[in-house]
Amino acid sequence: MNPPEGSFKIIEDNNCPLYEIGDEFRLSGNALLLPSDRVMCLILAEDIIKSINGYSDEFRIDGDSEDTFDCGGCNGVIRLAYSKGILSAKSGRKKDTGRQMPADPAENNNNDDYSDEHAIKNDHDIETIASLLSDFSFFQSLEQNDIKELVSYLKLRKFLNGEFIIKKGEPGTRLFIILFGKVEVVGDDGLSIAFLGRGEVFGEMSLLSGDPVGATIKVVDPTTLLYIHGRDFRNVLTQFPSLQMYFARLLARRLAKTNVARTEELSSGMVGKLSEMPPSELFQTLNANQKTGVLTLNLPNGNAAMFFREGKLIRADYNNEENKQAFYEVLKQKEGRFKFIPDLPPELAEAEEVGDFMWLLMEGIRRMDEACEIKSEK
Repeated sequence: MNPPEGSFKIIEDNNCPLYEIGDEFRLSGNALLLPSDRVMCLILAEDIIKSINGYSDEFRIDGDSEDTFDCGGCNGVIRLAYSKGILSAKSGRKKDTGRQMPADPAENNNNDDYSDEHAIKNDHDIETIASLLSDFSFFQSLEQNDIKELVSYLKLRKFLNGEFIIKKGEPGTRLFIILFGKVEVVGDDGLSIAFLGRGEVFGEMSLLSGDPVGATIKVVDPTTLLYIHGRDFRNVLTQFPSLQMYFARLLARRLAKTNVARTEELSSGMVGKLSEMPPSELFQTLNANQKTGVLTLNLPNGNAAMFFREGKLIRADYNNEENKQAFYEVLKQKEGRFKFIPDLPPELAEAEEVGDFMWLLMEGIRRMDEACEIKSEK
């Protein structure tokens, strides 16, 4: 069934940053024609697209002469009225009133496993999203031009109440940023761990560690998400070092909440198995809690020793490897036992840092990813 001819006119305006009362969006065939000299808001475009295709429970074009609906909202909300029929009286042909935006969501997809995602590539779309994100803590360490560049990596998708975004045990492939809405972090046996809202991020733990997702994320209010794929995420961290500090602080807060008992054990030492606490998580725990001491590991191919001062790696030894290379090799290990003792040899008290911890971690994971890709191609 072809979309109906018609127009969407703004009849109420509550602090919308882009539009005003009287602005009109015209639906012509498979295109949405914008008001003159206006940029397209992705959120509004998606609302109109879904209403056209009968996706929306709140509003659906059903042939009536006029229906109204509210946009999904950002820092302002508008109400639009739909009216049928915009054919030219003289020619019977569709009017061309400005730039066109596809009215079919599939035309904006990049054929990823998210079938209804929207890539953000248009300059005007990037400008609009960047203005919305500038007050999010995730972006506050960046200049406006840097935010726009980062936005070009992002994709947008909406989720309905009750949908699952990621599930515990799945591979971690994306970092998510909540643009609007609310989600629940669900642990074992359906236990609610936390609720996350506008401006908060999730999915970073598995991306940083390379481990499977540690908790299920369920939508509790209709939610619009921006997300970035894992490889792009690591490129972004390299391109914008200030974000490494953001995630270091975020990891510290998350670990402080979810690993209280484990953190208390660190004060007197800790032992365990890598099968229960992989190297990436172990290293992050020591770094985030600014621990000083020696981590020894009994691994299948030999013993390793990692020395930390206030959470910073100052020396690493494994077989014939030292420092960075030893760190990368230990990061790959999946089996073995470890022991942490909060005591540092005097000769290492003033030793220099091997490297920025977040950079080491991301570089180690990048190398692991490359090795997996090479192996899969053979």
